[in-house]
Amino acid sequence: MSDRPLLLVSNDDGVDAPGIVALRSALASFADVYTVAPQTEQSAKSHSITLHHPLRFHEVEEHVWAVDGTPADCVYVAFFLKDLLPRRPDMVVSGINHGPNLGNDVHYSGTVAAAREGALRGVRSIAFSNSSSDMEGAAQYAKRFCRQLLETTTPAGQAVLLNVNFPSKPPKGVRATRLGLRLYSDDVEVRDDPRGRHYLWIGGPGGATSEPVEGADTEALEEGYISVTPLSIEATQPDHLGVAAYVAGRKDAP
Repeated sequence: MSDRPLLLVSNDDGVDAPGIVALRSALASFADVYTVAPQTEQSAKSHSITLHHPLRFHEVEEHVWAVDGTPADCVYVAFFLKDLLPRRPDMVVSGINHGPNLGNDVHYSGTVAAAREGALRGVRSIAFSNSSSDMEGAAQYAKRFCRQLLETTTPAGQAVLLNVNFPSKPPKGVRATRLGLRLYSDDVEVRDDPRGRHYLWIGGPGGATSEPVEGADTEALEEGYISVTPLSIEATQPDHLGVAAYVAGRKDAP
């Protein structure tokens, strides 16, 4: 058995996307890399999993499999399909996504969801997204970050989950950040198909603006830095336990 770390790689752009190809090539210099990724693009699929129809999968090349499902499906399959991986991975790595995943985007992102699925399984995980087209350059940074995460002694409890974004120009440096806030022109447009039937198109014009948040990932990218943001898989909001207690009928709740 190899004494090199075993890394599970996935994404939401598809198994043949330039970002994942560059990523697994860079990581292979120090690790055993196994890729299980969507057959086709699955952007904005968030953490959905497929329960109501069968999943097809096939081997693309040695240690690379394509699944006709979501990013979360792919990581789930890799963990639980017997003998797909030689052992439990040391890390789940997702990306490199074409385009950023900043602020509240992480709730919709399939890229982040693939990493989150790894963290839910107790494995340290990291997601990469790139605002530029330089996937090779981003992959070299990603290799460094993955090695450093493997070497880090992480706190006890939930697995570490990091979200990394690369700026649109060569980075000035790296910042540890918090999530910012992205604002979109949200809209639902009603259109007619060629047969006169109505359909909906969700989302307004492309592009987003950012609310100013000190120390945020959005701020870091706007200033030309790589952002490294720790995410939580703990969904409980402790500040609202009093509200929950009142709704539940506790008379002594605030």
